[in-house]
Amino acid sequence: MKPGLSFLSLSAIAAALILFSCRASPQPDAQTISPTMESPHAFLGFDRNIFPGIDAVPVLRKTFAFSSYWLSPPPGEKTNTWLGQRDALRSQGFGFLLLYRGPESSELKTYADGVEKGTAGARNAASVAKSEGFPAQSIIFLDIEEGGRLPAMYHIYLRAWNTELRRAGFLPGVYCSGIPVNEGPKVTITTADDIRAHAPSQEFAFVFFIFNDVCPPSPGCSFPHNPPSPAAGGIPYATVWQFAQSPRRTERTAHCAPGYHSDGNCYAPGDTSHAWFLDVNSAASADPSNGR
Repeated sequence: MKPGLSFLSLSAIAAALILFSCRASPQPDAQTISPTMESPHAFLGFDRNIFPGIDAVPVLRKTFAFSSYWLSPPPGEKTNTWLGQRDALRSQGFGFLLLYRGPESSELKTYADGVEKGTAGARNAASVAKSEGFPAQSIIFLDIEEGGRLPAMYHIYLRAWNTELRRAGFLPGVYCSGIPVNEGPKVTITTADDIRAHAPSQEFAFVFFIFNDVCPPSPGCSFPHNPPSPAAGGIPYATVWQFAQSPRRTERTAHCAPGYHSDGNCYAPGDTSHAWFLDVNSAASADPSNGR
């Protein structure tokens, strides 16, 4: 067991998971740890695995209120090009969406794996956030790429990550699927609902950043002046909704209105050279992580 999780023993975590998998648990009110609403309308933002470059920042700011900001190497990458770029983005008025890569289910083979890796990941995320100048109580979204119901060991990881991140002075969020997955006749599950159902109390609540690029409800690769509410993505408690991804998934975007480029990517209106493909998000705040 890693130091820093001593007040919540491994046996206590196991007991809690068994208890709450056997009965419906009260749903946490995510709004109590969500960013403060700055306006009744939603805000557009973008995210990319690779920092687009200093020259791109003022161009993208014409369309977007907030930007992603990776605190770890993104999925599939060995390095992190976002480090050291906070001031450049903040000086242009960008808000922030802090991201940290989560593990794959195959990496969590045992109960100890979940606890140790969840604790270590949270400590690293908090350490990097502090070194990059992000304030205490910023929300860090754990990137979960898998869809559907998560295995039990992943929930062990999430509980440990959540606990240690709060102890370090930051608030836990998750980026996960809001797309329903069929589990049988008339039975569906979303990753977001699965994670929320495993939070036994407000103490373990997450803020949700969901992806759902299926048209409808997604408007596809578009940049509306009045963006859709995050709840319109199908998860009513979501505070951020990723409604377009690059490259597009044709099986999910076949019914989208024209907007994606012929190469399958989504580009901002001001990017006439199509240099920076990106994902498009809607959020309840211009600074979803409270990182500005």
